Amino acid sequence: MQQVNKLAPGLSGELSAGAARAVADRLASGGLSPFACKDTSAIRRSSAERDRDTQIRPAFVRDAEKIVHLPAYNRMSGKTQVFSFRANDDLSRRGLHVQLVARVARDIGRALGLNLDLIEAIALGHDIGHTPFGHAGERFLNDVFHERTGRWFFHNVQSVRVIDVLGGRNVSLQTLDGCLTHNGEFEQQVFETSGLAEFDTFDRVVASCWETGEGAIGHLRPMTLEGCVVRISDIIAYVGKDRQDAVRAGLLSEDAFDDGLGGGYNAWALSAFVADVVENSVGKPCIAMSEEGFAELKRAKRENYEKIYGDGEVSSGLGRETAQLFCALYDHELEALRAGDESSAIFCQHIRGCERRLAHYGREYDWEDDLDQTIVDFISAMTDDYFMATCEAVFPESAGLFPLRGYFGEGVRP
Repeated sequence: MQQVNKLAPGLSGELSAGAARAVADRLASGGLSPFACKDTSAIRRSSAERDRDTQIRPAFVRDAEKIVHLPAYNRMSGKTQVFSFRANDDLSRRGLHVQLVARVARDIGRALGLNLDLIEAIALGHDIGHTPFGHAGERFLNDVFHERTGRWFFHNVQSVRVIDVLGGRNVSLQTLDGCLTHNGEFEQQVFETSGLAEFDTFDRVVASCWETGEGAIGHLRPMTLEGCVVRISDIIAYVGKDRQDAVRAGLLSEDAFDDGLGGGYNAWALSAFVADVVENSVGKPCIAMSEEGFAELKRAKRENYEKIYGDGEVSSGLGRETAQLFCALYDHELEALRAGDESSAIFCQHIRGCERRLAHYGREYDWEDDLDQTIVDFISAMTDDYFMATCEAVFPESAGLFPLRGYFGEGVRP
């Protein structure tokens, strides 16, 4: 039986007869929408023979495969989505989140006749530059980086750097653009494409994000409808799942949310919002939601911030201490770089690893040109456990800060 959200009763999860007919006709045709990004439109920095399209591996299939084989992709399974320091293997990690985004976005993209390979590549890569400890870690790293350099750290900008610079994988402009512009913290009712068509402009946009932060990021728009779909799917994927995790973690009860759906909001959201986007976007050169759908998405996200994120992330309870550790670790790594200590982890496990991978593609890691950026590359790449292990080794007093992650509580024994 279809759940009903009393705050958005018009969102049934069903398409109107007209929209259903349009989707059925599109699927029956077997072709792409005229608004889709075609494989032949892929733009790369290099026309290397190894990246030549084939029938088996067209352009954006190659992009998705390049991304999942990066070490940074694997590390997302060890990074917090929302809840840190909890011994519960059923809570979402960032590695699951990107797959959920890909799933939601593919559902929407299939109905609209968009390029599913491009959607998958963007979705899998969009958070690859994220820090340990979720958005709290992102804030902590940004604070110290901005204090030292005047520049700004945002995970979407770092995602582009991880794929394009640190990975050196010659990924398409369309995929990189989708990763940069995905930032789901800035929701919109209608997404229209930007008209971007070449790397020179893209590189200037990326540079402006480092230099001005939200001043540039708040104006980003994807160059493809596929990128627009991933951007809205990012919010759809986490707004309900984070509630489900909050209930599972014992932070909130099932009746804590205004809509009355509790953890069941996730299933409702996946059905209702996907149908709403398809209903309002099919046959159009934009990605849109209805007034009711957009209002409910904003309301649900706002309620999550009020009831979950302030308590669920590292920012509560351990926020000040963890922020101080980000500062202390930043200074420790800067000292190691300045001293040329090649036995340090930032040399052995980060710099040397990047150099080996880039050498395979005839490229170099210019880590000496910007030591602060190199430190950001290193810290943002850490999993939660690696960050804690590093801090406990460098700052022994921090060992007592991190909660013991026991699986067995009162009344439960192994």
